[in-house]
Amino acid sequence: MTARERLDSVLDPGTMRELFADVVGGDPLCFPGYRQKMAAQREKTGMPEAIVTAVGAIEGMPAVIGVLDSAFFMGSMGTAVGEKVTLAVEYAARRHLPLILFSASGGARMQEGILSLMQMAKTSAAIAAFQAAGGLYISVLTHPTTGGVAASFASLGDIMLAEPGALIGFAGPRVIEQTIGQKLPEGFQRSEFQLEHGFLDQIVPRSQMRATLSRLLRLHGFGRNADESHP
Repeated sequence: MTARERLDSVLDPGTMRELFADVVGGDPLCFPGYRQKMAAQREKTGMPEAIVTAVGAIEGMPAVIGVLDSAFFMGSMGTAVGEKVTLAVEYAARRHLPLILFSASGGARMQEGILSLMQMAKTSAAIAAFQAAGGLYISVLTHPTTGGVAASFASLGDIMLAEPGALIGFAGPRVIEQTIGQKLPEGFQRSEFQLEHGFLDQIVPRSQMRATLSRLLRLHGFGRNADESHP
């Protein structure tokens, strides 16, 4: 499911307005071949970066939403992705809107080195400030959500949702098994395992995602006077 398809599936028709589309990544380390690979990814996906951030409405209730797209460098988080997430959080804070982030990622983008890893702290700090001010953050984990994204903003939701069967964790099962020299339990790191062990609040199929998000927003008071609000 592409980022655009995801946005279309949860937002009311005609309400989406993209945010921060002009924020794109560069090549801060002059990593060999990175510019060429980035250009190829942009041509292939039609996206400037691995995330689309937008403001729109879910059953009339305005919200800020960000969607990572695994088709673009496996949804990896570089400086541009971290910046767009942070800007989206700050936008939601200024306008007192709920924040919904859909994650799908292989982790930090190795071609940007430490500058990519810094985005973990940057996005986490932005989320912490948003929550401290009373903002509602719903994190939705899709397949796979791993590495630096899983270890930062994706795991910090006030409400944690996931799609069925999604792989969720920092290191992959094979890496863990090789490291500890033991066989992992069946279904380790999958959504169902994470729900059973308290990491998730609910597993939500795609067909029920829009209705679930709407219900959560209404439960938290965002349905009041929704007709008078517009992103």
